Amino acid sequence: MKKIYLVLTHTGTNLSKIIKNFTKDEFTHISIALDNNLEEMYSFGRLNPYNAFKGGFVQEHIDSGTFKRFKNTVAKIYYLDVTDKQYEDIKNNIKEIEKERKKYKFNIIGLFAVGFNVKIKKEKYFYCAEFVKYILEKSKVEINLPEIIRPECFKNLDGAKEIYTGLLNKYNKEQIQITKS
Repeated sequence: MKKIYLVLTHTGTNLSKIIKNFTKDEFTHISIALDNNLEEMYSFGRLNPYNAFKGGFVQEHIDSGTFKRFKNTVAKIYYLDVTDKQYEDIKNNIKEIEKERKKYKFNIIGLFAVGFNVKIKKEKYFYCAEFVKYILEKSKVEINLPEIIRPECFKNLDGAKEIYTGLLNKYNKEQIQITKS
């Protein structure tokens, strides 16, 4: 068995505040990480920390980009046990999108439609929660998530175990104790 990490965040950006006020959700963004260091952390989000509307596939880092700019980003981190095969599939599916990143776009219209409980999906367009759900489903990880997906939905994912709540920049993997399943 291997572990993947689901990183729910709220940066406090103007866009995230609008989303939070509209949805009443605690978290407005989700990333998937392949390691507990969060060094291999991926999502669909801002390509530039200063432009909320130019988005796409991103590798995110706690200490750079949007998370560096917004130091008070609040996070809740979960891990999920997956088989070795599922882990390799997750990794390969992410790497495939990364390799073809110019063909993928940020689904800004779909993101706003979620607030109205409407799904607007175009091929190769994702917002963060759609991306994470897509990667898990494509990698045959059993998930029971709604069709219209928000980051908040991942809090109730079967088998996900919370390991951290607090400021993202204070996350310290050495302090996190993960028990064997």
